[in-house]
Amino acid sequence: IHVCVLYLTTVYVVLEDAAVKGRLVECLETILNKAQEPPKSKKIQHSNAKNAILFEAISLIIHYDSEPNLLVRACNQLGQFLQHRETNLRYLALESMCTLASSEFSHEAVKTHIETVINALKTERDVSVRQRAADLLYAMCDRTNSKQIVSEMLSYLETADYSIREEIVLKVAILAEKYAVDYTWYVDTILNLIRIAGDYVSEEVWYRVIQIVINRDDVQGYAAKTVFEALQAPACHENMVKVGGYILGEFGNLIAGDPRSSPLVQFNLLHSKFHLCSVPTRALLLSTYIKFINLFPETKPTIQEVLRSDSQIRNADVELQQRAVEYLKLSSIASTDVLATVLEEMPPFPERESSILAKLKKKKGPGGVVVDVEEGKKETNSEINGGGAEVTSTAYIGTISASRDLFGLSSTPVGDLEPASNTSASLLVDAEPSHFVLSALGFLLPGFPRNSQCVYTHIYIYIEVLPSNPPLKLLVDFSNTAAPTSEDPALPVPEADELLNKFVCKNNGVLFENQLLQLGVKSEFRQNLGRIYLFYGNKTSVQFLSFATTVTCPGDLQTHLNIQTKEVDPVVEGGAQVQQVINIECLSDFTEAPLINIKFSLCARYGGALQNITLKLPVTVNKFFQATEMTSQDFFQRWKQLSLPQQEAQKIFKANHPMDSEVTKAKLIGFGSALLENVDPNPDNFVGAGIIQTKSVQVGCLLRLEPNAQAQMYRLTLRTSKESVSRNLCELLSKQF
Repeated sequence: IHVCVLYLTTVYVVLEDAAVKGRLVECLETILNKAQEPPKSKKIQHSNAKNAILFEAISLIIHYDSEPNLLVRACNQLGQFLQHRETNLRYLALESMCTLASSEFSHEAVKTHIETVINALKTERDVSVRQRAADLLYAMCDRTNSKQIVSEMLSYLETADYSIREEIVLKVAILAEKYAVDYTWYVDTILNLIRIAGDYVSEEVWYRVIQIVINRDDVQGYAAKTVFEALQAPACHENMVKVGGYILGEFGNLIAGDPRSSPLVQFNLLHSKFHLCSVPTRALLLSTYIKFINLFPETKPTIQEVLRSDSQIRNADVELQQRAVEYLKLSSIASTDVLATVLEEMPPFPERESSILAKLKKKKGPGGVVVDVEEGKKETNSEINGGGAEVTSTAYIGTISASRDLFGLSSTPVGDLEPASNTSASLLVDAEPSHFVLSALGFLLPGFPRNSQCVYTHIYIYIEVLPSNPPLKLLVDFSNTAAPTSEDPALPVPEADELLNKFVCKNNGVLFENQLLQLGVKSEFRQNLGRIYLFYGNKTSVQFLSFATTVTCPGDLQTHLNIQTKEVDPVVEGGAQVQQVINIECLSDFTEAPLINIKFSLCARYGGALQNITLKLPVTVNKFFQATEMTSQDFFQRWKQLSLPQQEAQKIFKANHPMDSEVTKAKLIGFGSALLENVDPNPDNFVGAGIIQTKSVQVGCLLRLEPNAQAQMYRLTLRTSKESVSRNLCELLSKQF
């Protein structure tokens, strides 16, 4: 009965009354306390019942994700099961901890068990438990432990069960890219992946490393050198040949000055692999050869001899034959200038969502392990959330029904954002070649689907038509996108402000839920750009018809935010979810949040009633924070400079939650500012600094939070270079404590 009540509370109860919520918290605390007591009976049934209640209570705590103390306690108690003698309990503990890792409140507590989880990955006999251990390592990964976790997963990959190798490869590829501060480490990691488990490295993975190398000038020479060395191995996987052929064709000139990697040496090395490769790889190598003729004119006679051979121009495969004939003719009749134009270096790839994440989700399958990289515990010295907090890689692991977790707020890929750049690749953002790519290696690359990723045609067409490369855009464009209007929308639901307040210091969770609809949110911000993923879940067994959403900017908000939305499907099946992507650019500071209106009708079985819900999108000015580290001297010097009355906002208020220093730190970091240590003379005080990034101006911000535990009061002081920002930040942050 206890388990059923907890389960039904998770599924059907929407907590709106503070008194009811407080009573539920007391009940959950009681369950956690009793779980720690010595068993009253040695019967296995008693132990099973006790554990069943505990795990269901932890599931409920995770579902509401609003009580930091309960989340940390749940994590600590689960940690006791990681070395339990019963395999099932170890499995369930790993599974639940994966879910806890998705909360910014419990992520740090989960990380304390990293050594135990690594040991489980290496020593567990049951493959399903080892898989859960790998999932938990993926979930707890962040910038502080990424190299250790990636190294352990690579080591495990060499002996991993064949059934999960591809999944491990995808996870390593995602983590290596997401937490790559030094992209030489990323290149080394992916090449190691190909070396260790080349058969399980999907196209998405080796496409991605090529895209990143092309987009980052600082790693191109290193990538060319490293892949050249990797190709010298006696046994070289075909995926390594593909990566090597592409990179050397583009950047082989960067290492050609070394006699050990001269142009002819590069060509001979690649051509020694030619006859051992499949037709698509041979086609790629032929494109590399014509690139070499442009990069290294001294290789022209040797390469033309290869193209002229009967094995090429009379090849049974029409693709290889056509390439050989066209490349030979092009190299013979085209002038140096024309050849350089046709075979110029690939332009940087524009941004779009990572296909590796989609591949990993597809690999898991419906109802299985749903894995994602999402918002978790924040950390300083990073670039996410305006530079002040890092989105940790987390995962929601387990078999979950649609009614229990309609979205599994961990099941949809979220790409990191950064300003478009010709020299840097966006983290976890895939690139799609332009339809006007002039590179023979680009538009003739085998393996890329020709109907979506690149344009295929004969070279002579491109000699006649040479359009300029389209510029990269700051925000991703969607077909059928609509900019939000500034018309006054319907009034928001009464609890809209309270729902918005929940997301000031976190970026993912359930924004709204009633008996019909659940609306989940995941969002990421970097500098003045943001991306929000909305998940609309149909909790009924019937269709939502005429489903439509509209984002509006009340008042003059449209002059402060540039918002683009992607339309959603007009029909939402019973028990299903649809996703919507919203891209945001902060033009200048703002105080009001955008509104989203959701309209749909139920089928005739429910009377065809029209539903109309208006909510506030969780977009507040602090989302565009960039954390800034300062010494004590610099902080107080800047503090004195911001001494004008209009530059300061101060508020003294009573604590609405237990005064826990660790929770306070987590909230301040989640708010976006850097938490400065050893700055304030009073060690109980909290000091932070950051910069609000907008397109028009950058606003420096300093904050000081002074708790008084005896009086259960806080004093919060904000000083910024702009009055409206000081007031707004002070108002937002004061509601969090």
